Amino acid sequence: MRILIASDKFKGSATGGEVAEALARGIRSVIPDAAVDAAPVADGGEGTVDAVVACGFEPVAVVVTGPVGQPVTATFAVRGAEAVIEMAAASGLDQLPGGEPAPLTATSRGTGELIAAALDWGCNRIVLGVGGSANTDGGAGMLQALGVSLRAADRPVRAGGAALADLISVDVSGLDPRIADATFVLASDVDNPLLGDRGAAAVFAPQKGASADDVAALEAALARFSTLLEEQPGVRPSATSPGAGAAGGVGYAAMAVLGATREPGIEVVQRLTGLAGRIAGADLVITGEGSLDDQSFGGKTPMGVAAAARAAGAPVIAVCGRTTLSAEQAVAAGFSDVRALSELEPDPARSMANAADLLVRVGAEIGRSLQGH
Repeated sequence: MRILIASDKFKGSATGGEVAEALARGIRSVIPDAAVDAAPVADGGEGTVDAVVACGFEPVAVVVTGPVGQPVTATFAVRGAEAVIEMAAASGLDQLPGGEPAPLTATSRGTGELIAAALDWGCNRIVLGVGGSANTDGGAGMLQALGVSLRAADRPVRAGGAALADLISVDVSGLDPRIADATFVLASDVDNPLLGDRGAAAVFAPQKGASADDVAALEAALARFSTLLEEQPGVRPSATSPGAGAAGGVGYAAMAVLGATREPGIEVVQRLTGLAGRIAGADLVITGEGSLDDQSFGGKTPMGVAAAARAAGAPVIAVCGRTTLSAEQAVAAGFSDVRALSELEPDPARSMANAADLLVRVGAEIGRSLQGH
């Protein structure tokens, strides 16, 4: 029996690889000769670099500027001339010291420094996985790191989205010339524009600690930034493009200046990891993430894996920390079964703390069900 485990991370508990390892251990405790293939996957956000490294990319660690200016060590992945960058590694909420939000001042500069490092490595195809960002700066910090000049009255504009209100001039002539010969993919399922009721400030900034007044200030600052930026030669008008609001507006800068093309994150990761080929011939596919709920239908990993497995004619079991899906929703999503750690440990804190042991138990349960016990 050949079983493929293609799981995303259980945030705060286990990486996709650790989930697969624990489930495999449980399955083999019941079916010792089972051929279990671990293929960690992600949806373009956190865990994407781990997923592609598990499939042959080389990890490269560099020190870059964190979201509030502190140095952080971030890892991107390289295979040949292709690089995969995970924005959260440089500019994510998890990189905020003490977890203290900085909705007005957080910067995406470190993400631009990662792009520069990938270009230094000789890469000319760059996948930018966004998600979990701390900033709402429209990608201004990222562009500054790549040579774009953003100036206030007598100095470079300060870091963060709110400071863009002071912007008086933009000059893209200093943009790293290697950008022109590179291809960028924005791996994101977010289709929000940069501005307005569905924009980066209105929808996502409150999740990063912004008050109502902060949101208004960020909205006005982003509007000024986009107006001045789009006056520059070669900049594509992108503020209204689907995905411009992704990652605090980094999607906007990526499309407007870097020429990035937006693609669904799970599809990008499936292509990079060769998931379809690994699913072919599997007798069973197991996928999962920490929380399986209505948001999972918005391009999250389990749904993407289920679709690929369905195309190959393989049954799919979802394993998660918790689920709010009804039996009917689970079937409609393509799952033959859903198993939640909360069924074994109802207390969320204990479930997260003991996720590995619980996953081993779930793996053993799946093994017994495969044997008809």
